[in-house]
Amino acid sequence: MSHILMIVTGANSLTLADGTEHPTGFWAEELVVAHRDLTRAGHTITLATPGGVRPTVDAGSLAESTAGEKTAELTSYLVSIDDVLAVPTVLADVHPGGFDAVVIPGGHGPMTDLAFDEVTAGILKAADDAGTIIAPFCHGPAALLSTRTDSGFTFAGRRLTVFTDDEERQGGTGENTPWFVEDELRKAGAIIQSGPAWSSHVVIDGNLISGQNPQSSAAVTAAVVEALAARG
Repeated sequence: MSHILMIVTGANSLTLADGTEHPTGFWAEELVVAHRDLTRAGHTITLATPGGVRPTVDAGSLAESTAGEKTAELTSYLVSIDDVLAVPTVLADVHPGGFDAVVIPGGHGPMTDLAFDEVTAGILKAADDAGTIIAPFCHGPAALLSTRTDSGFTFAGRRLTVFTDDEERQGGTGENTPWFVEDELRKAGAIIQSGPAWSSHVVIDGNLISGQNPQSSAAVTAAVVEALAARG
């Protein structure tokens, strides 16, 4: 079976436009669904964070008002992989050539660290050059912006989806967000293809598989599993 690198934010807060700190981290449903479904499909996962810090789950993603009846299930799964979350691989120690896919769940955390991380940029550039499957979803595509330089953007001209500006205004950090991920990806040259707000939506462009929001977690993971199977 395949070896998958899961890049997870190590950030636990996001500085909002008004200067206040918004507690954040990774979004529980996104990490849990991807990790669970990829593992059930028989794949091996290496979970890595910048600096090897223990990732923080966004408390809001486990609130009953958000997760509803899934709260207990999500919490239980996170407890079951606590040994993995406690000691993640140091992202700088990762050699991208050893992986068949790179999966990046969201939460607002990637807007703080992954979007500006040179190590993340190097991994994504090498993975894309090799045709390795790259699968970011929700706010995970913010990590793609790490490859943006004065000379260009690795994913310019590529079709993808991401947590939309409308969704950010409706159920994210609103107008107080420091920046809108969809907007920045468009400015960088990505071709954004959005589905209806809060609906499962996946866009596949070659080796790039992206999902729009938490509701897309299962679908984008299934697309990764299918793509890996097609490669034998």
